Amino acid sequence: MKNRIQDMTQGRLSKQILFFSLPLILTNVLQVLFNMSDIAVVGRFSGPVALGAVGSTSILVTLFTGFLIGVGNAINVLVARSVGSHEDQEVREFVHTAGILSLFIGILVAALGISFSRALLELLGTKPELIDGATLYLRIYLLGMPALSVFNFGNAVLSAVGDTKRPLVFLSIAGVINVVLNLFFVIVCRLDVAGVAIASIISQYLSAGLVLLALHAREDACALRRAFLRITRGKALRILSLGIPSGMQNAIFAIANLFIQAGVNTFDATIVEGNSAATNADALIYDVMAAFYTACATFMGQNFGAGKKERILRSYFISLAYSFGIGAVMGLLLVAFGRQFLALFTTDAAVAEAGMARLTVMGFSYAVSAFMDCTIAAARGLGKSLVPTVIVILGSCVFRVIWVYTVFAYFGTITSLYLLYVFSWSITSVAEILYFAACYRKQMQTFRQDTPRLWQHA
Repeated sequence: MKNRIQDMTQGRLSKQILFFSLPLILTNVLQVLFNMSDIAVVGRFSGPVALGAVGSTSILVTLFTGFLIGVGNAINVLVARSVGSHEDQEVREFVHTAGILSLFIGILVAALGISFSRALLELLGTKPELIDGATLYLRIYLLGMPALSVFNFGNAVLSAVGDTKRPLVFLSIAGVINVVLNLFFVIVCRLDVAGVAIASIISQYLSAGLVLLALHAREDACALRRAFLRITRGKALRILSLGIPSGMQNAIFAIANLFIQAGVNTFDATIVEGNSAATNADALIYDVMAAFYTACATFMGQNFGAGKKERILRSYFISLAYSFGIGAVMGLLLVAFGRQFLALFTTDAAVAEAGMARLTVMGFSYAVSAFMDCTIAAARGLGKSLVPTVIVILGSCVFRVIWVYTVFAYFGTITSLYLLYVFSWSITSVAEILYFAACYRKQMQTFRQDTPRLWQHA
């Protein structure tokens, strides 16, 4: 069992992608619950000020963690392709190089984030009554970035060989401990925002340790061994060339959202707190949908490596259908049961009402993001990451900034601010799909059964 590698190059794709994605969905949801439980506990037991303080950091947390997740996605694609082409030595070099790079990148992200935490929060226009608590929470939380980076690395490697169940088990264990520690530190120790941040990083280091043990226990090319721990220059360059743009794709959304948060901060504290509570739904739904994006890139990667031309495009369309469907269903459920969802984070009726303003708009919009994100994952599966990043910068970052200073500035309503999400997703989706179609046609024209390595130079 510990050396089982799922063959994604044959069999019924719709069934394979679904069963591959289900553990990933639960894994992603548990990761969301780390931060969500922080907000829920402080909101229920420490009051609206603590809720606003932790919630005010959500975009910055997404900025840093999104970058690390993007790097992990690149590792997943590269390992999957090597596995598909049965290049054991290449797999081994990728695994050990990626492990070292992931640790270094996590440390770097933590150092930069901690150094500029307060400045970034001030740039966002965080309310004076919230900024001290927000800074404390963010600085403590960022100490867990090395652990998160290592876990994402291990999760990427295991997912590349079809093992999506053990990361789920590890996060289940860490998630339970996180909730218990949240309650202990906040209710018993009365540490408020510091307590939930400490609980989160303890859980992150636990999950990272468990995933490293799982990799060490393997006996195949994915096994993590001290004797092989070295950076292979060629593999490092390929990880960084695909991983940095991939990480930036995720981070760019958070950068653009900084301007949105600044717009939210122009309203009163009730709307800020309601927005903080409602944004928990974003992470929850995005990460459920993201499981199918990971499946898309992984299945495309293995089939590309194995030379299975006919299965590459089908992997994209099936993953897109799943992600769109789950986004639509979850969004509608959120509109219908939004007040019950918000009750997890606040008991203040005015804050809940403000949160519903966001949930109502977003609930009908989430599914649209599947066309953008799944296509980006598909392009990554073909080895393309730089151009999709540029498209995201223009379509989701530049466009959103322009919207904030034009449409939102003109209407001045919170609804006009929230509507920019669906409009930016729509225009970015069109551009990403056109680019992916062109890349796919070009790739298939040069595709040969005996050229699984061509992607290295793409």
